[in-house]
Amino acid sequence: MTTNTITEANTHSHSAGRIDFAKAAPKVFRSLIGFDAAAREGLDPALVELIQIRASHLNHCAYCLHMHTNDARKAGESEDRLHMVAVWREARHFFSARECAALALTEAVTLVADGGVPDDVYAEAAAQFDEQELAHVLSLILTINTWNRIALSTAKVAGTDERK
Repeated sequence: MTTNTITEANTHSHSAGRIDFAKAAPKVFRSLIGFDAAAREGLDPALVELIQIRASHLNHCAYCLHMHTNDARKAGESEDRLHMVAVWREARHFFSARECAALALTEAVTLVADGGVPDDVYAEAAAQFDEQELAHVLSLILTINTWNRIALSTAKVAGTDERK
Protein backbone atom coordinates (compact mmCIF):
# COMPACT_ATOMS: atom_id res chain seq x y z
CA MET A 1 0.00 0.00 0.00
CA THR A 2 1.42 3.39 -0.92
CA THR A 3 1.47 6.39 1.37
CA ASN A 4 -1.23 8.02 -0.77
CA THR A 5 -3.45 4.96 -0.47
CA ILE A 6 -3.02 4.88 3.31
CA THR A 7 -3.77 8.60 3.61
CA GLU A 8 -6.78 8.24 1.34
CA ALA A 9 -8.08 5.26 3.32
CA ASN A 10 -7.67 7.10 6.60
CA THR A 11 -9.72 10.06 5.42
CA HIS A 12 -12.73 7.81 4.88
CA SER A 13 -14.15 5.82 7.75
CA HIS A 14 -15.98 3.34 5.53
CA SER A 15 -15.84 2.05 1.96
CA ALA A 16 -17.76 3.68 -0.83
CA GLY A 17 -21.14 2.08 -1.26
CA ARG A 18 -21.46 1.09 2.42
CA ILE A 19 -23.93 2.84 4.66
CA ASP A 20 -23.02 5.20 7.44
CA PHE A 21 -24.82 3.23 10.15
CA ALA A 22 -25.07 6.14 12.59
CA LYS A 23 -26.75 8.33 9.98
CA ALA A 24 -28.90 5.60 8.44
CA ALA A 25 -30.26 4.29 11.76
CA PRO A 26 -29.70 7.05 14.34
CA LYS A 27 -32.21 5.71 16.86
CA VAL A 28 -30.62 2.24 16.77
CA PHE A 29 -27.15 3.77 16.97
CA ARG A 30 -28.08 5.89 20.01
CA SER A 31 -29.64 2.82 21.65
CA LEU A 32 -26.42 0.89 21.16
CA ILE A 33 -24.42 3.73 22.69
CA GLY A 34 -26.76 3.64 25.69
CA PHE A 35 -26.48 -0.16 25.96
CA ASP A 36 -22.69 0.10 25.78
CA ALA A 37 -22.59 2.80 28.48
CA ALA A 38 -24.88 0.80 30.76
CA ALA A 39 -22.80 -2.35 30.26
CA ARG A 40 -19.62 -0.58 31.41
CA GLU A 41 -21.15 0.70 34.66
CA GLY A 42 -19.30 -0.59 37.67
CA LEU A 43 -16.61 -2.40 35.67
CA ASP A 44 -12.91 -1.64 35.93
CA PRO A 45 -11.96 0.40 32.82
CA ALA A 46 -8.90 -1.81 32.22
CA LEU A 47 -11.13 -4.90 32.20
CA VAL A 48 -13.52 -3.19 29.78
CA GLU A 49 -10.71 -2.57 27.30
CA LEU A 50 -9.29 -6.10 27.64
CA ILE A 51 -12.70 -7.59 26.83
CA GLN A 52 -13.17 -5.27 23.85
CA ILE A 53 -9.67 -5.97 22.55
CA ARG A 54 -10.04 -9.76 22.80
CA ALA A 55 -13.44 -9.83 21.08
CA SER A 56 -12.09 -7.55 18.35
CA HIS A 57 -9.15 -9.94 17.82
CA LEU A 58 -11.50 -12.90 17.47
CA ASN A 59 -13.82 -11.05 15.11
CA HIS A 60 -10.90 -9.72 13.03
CA CYS A 61 -12.17 -6.18 13.51
CA ALA A 62 -9.15 -3.96 12.87
CA TYR A 63 -11.23 -0.79 13.29
CA CYS A 64 -12.33 -1.67 16.84
CA LEU A 65 -8.98 -3.25 17.75
CA HIS A 66 -7.16 -0.05 16.82
CA MET A 67 -9.69 2.07 18.73
CA HIS A 68 -9.63 -0.01 21.92
CA THR A 69 -5.88 -0.55 22.08
CA ASN A 70 -5.50 3.22 21.82
CA ASP A 71 -8.14 3.73 24.52
CA ALA A 72 -6.32 1.23 26.74
CA ARG A 73 -3.00 3.03 26.26
CA LYS A 74 -4.61 6.37 27.10
CA ALA A 75 -6.01 4.78 30.28
CA GLY A 76 -2.49 3.67 31.28
CA GLU A 77 -2.47 0.07 30.06
CA SER A 78 1.03 -1.34 29.54
CA GLU A 79 2.32 -2.34 26.13
CA ASP A 80 3.30 -5.73 27.57
CA ARG A 81 -0.27 -6.54 28.54
CA LEU A 82 -1.67 -5.24 25.26
CA HIS A 83 0.69 -7.53 23.34
CA MET A 84 -0.30 -10.50 25.49
CA VAL A 85 -4.10 -10.24 25.20
CA ALA A 86 -4.23 -12.42 22.08
CA VAL A 87 -2.20 -15.14 23.84
CA TRP A 88 -3.43 -14.60 27.38
CA ARG A 89 -3.70 -18.34 28.11
CA GLU A 90 0.05 -18.68 27.57
CA ALA A 91 0.76 -15.48 29.51
CA ARG A 92 -1.61 -15.72 32.49
CA HIS A 93 0.92 -14.08 34.78
CA PHE A 94 0.20 -10.79 33.01
CA PHE A 95 -3.48 -10.94 34.03
CA SER A 96 -5.48 -11.32 37.23
CA ALA A 97 -7.78 -14.29 37.82
CA ARG A 98 -10.77 -12.00 37.18
CA GLU A 99 -9.29 -10.82 33.89
CA CYS A 100 -8.55 -14.40 32.79
CA ALA A 101 -12.11 -15.44 33.62
CA ALA A 102 -13.49 -12.47 31.68
CA LEU A 103 -11.23 -13.20 28.69
CA ALA A 104 -12.30 -16.86 28.65
CA LEU A 105 -15.96 -15.82 28.80
CA THR A 106 -15.35 -13.27 26.05
CA GLU A 107 -13.94 -15.99 23.82
CA ALA A 108 -16.79 -18.41 24.55
CA VAL A 109 -19.55 -15.84 23.96
CA THR A 110 -17.85 -14.36 20.88
CA LEU A 111 -17.38 -17.83 19.38
CA VAL A 112 -20.69 -19.18 20.72
CA ALA A 113 -21.52 -20.94 17.44
CA ASP A 114 -18.42 -23.13 17.90
CA GLY A 115 -19.83 -24.95 20.92
CA GLY A 116 -21.78 -22.67 23.17
CA VAL A 117 -20.51 -21.33 26.47
CA PRO A 118 -18.94 -24.25 28.37
CA ASP A 119 -20.13 -24.76 31.95
CA ASP A 120 -16.59 -24.54 33.34
CA VAL A 121 -15.95 -21.19 31.63
CA TYR A 122 -19.23 -19.79 32.93
CA ALA A 123 -18.61 -21.21 36.43
CA GLU A 124 -15.17 -19.59 36.62
CA ALA A 125 -16.60 -16.23 35.58
CA ALA A 126 -19.41 -16.62 38.13
CA ALA A 127 -16.80 -17.38 40.80
CA GLN A 128 -14.86 -14.20 39.98
CA PHE A 129 -17.76 -11.77 39.59
CA ASP A 130 -20.93 -11.22 41.58
CA GLU A 131 -24.22 -11.53 39.66
CA GLN A 132 -24.45 -7.84 38.78
CA GLU A 133 -20.82 -7.68 37.63
CA LEU A 134 -21.25 -10.86 35.60
CA ALA A 135 -24.34 -9.42 33.93
CA HIS A 136 -22.34 -6.32 33.04
CA VAL A 137 -19.41 -8.38 31.72
CA LEU A 138 -21.83 -10.37 29.56
CA SER A 139 -23.50 -7.17 28.38
CA LEU A 140 -20.14 -5.67 27.46
CA ILE A 141 -19.22 -8.80 25.49
CA LEU A 142 -22.53 -8.51 23.64
CA THR A 143 -22.00 -4.82 22.87
CA ILE A 144 -18.45 -5.19 21.53
CA ASN A 145 -19.56 -8.08 19.35
CA THR A 146 -22.35 -5.87 18.00
CA TRP A 147 -19.93 -2.97 17.38
CA ASN A 148 -17.49 -5.36 15.66
CA ARG A 149 -20.23 -6.59 13.36
CA ILE A 150 -21.34 -3.06 12.50
CA ALA A 151 -17.76 -1.99 11.77
CA LEU A 152 -17.08 -5.07 9.63
CA SER A 153 -20.41 -4.86 7.78
CA THR A 154 -19.92 -1.20 6.94
CA ALA A 155 -16.20 -1.63 6.14
CA LYS A 156 -14.86 0.77 8.76
CA VAL A 157 -11.20 1.58 8.23
CA ALA A 158 -8.73 1.05 11.07
CA GLY A 159 -7.13 4.28 12.19
CA THR A 160 -10.27 6.36 11.75
CA ASP A 161 -12.07 7.00 15.02
CA GLU A 162 -15.26 9.02 14.59
CA ARG A 163 -16.00 9.37 18.29
CA LYS A 164 -15.95 12.91 19.59
